[in-house]
Amino acid sequence: MRDDRDAIRRMINDRSVLRGEFVLTSGRTSSYYIDGRMTTLSADGAALIGRYIFEMIRGQNIDAVGGPTIGADPMATAVSIASYHAGQSIDAFIVRPDRKQHGTMRQLEGPIRPGSRVVIVDDTVTTGGSLLQAAQAAEEAGCEVVKIIAILDRLQGGGQNIRERGYDFEAILTNEDLVLPEE
Repeated sequence: MRDDRDAIRRMINDRSVLRGEFVLTSGRTSSYYIDGRMTTLSADGAALIGRYIFEMIRGQNIDAVGGPTIGADPMATAVSIASYHAGQSIDAFIVRPDRKQHGTMRQLEGPIRPGSRVVIVDDTVTTGGSLLQAAQAAEEAGCEVVKIIAILDRLQGGGQNIRERGYDFEAILTNEDLVLPEE
């Protein structure tokens, strides 16, 4: 897995680190932005990240993986496909920002049900707010959140906030693994 982690680090550095002035989801400003979708929506990036996250959760009796739409969507699908090819099918699901106001009126979409053991994923964590909201939505739907995984922890308190709420949190990379401009 070390070789795969190194390959993910290179992909994120080469494809996903944008430089400039950005306002993050948390409201904070930054001189760089990690656009994980530039990696997770590429064929090789999706395959690599899907396989890597699947290996992180293999054997933990996980039913489904998902997270905040849009960042988590390609990741969840990639993990689901990797699990299928490994003979241990894990479904994917999407967490909407809010409950639908029509049709099924659900906030979570996909083949999950109460009692499902789930993993919440996202590309980047800053404060942890989006991941915590997704975990809460999954729990409100009757799921058990087994783990929360991010590709990158910006080391700005998000990982700590998630752990303080009692979740098992792990990031594949941190800011220390990337070549970033000074803040």
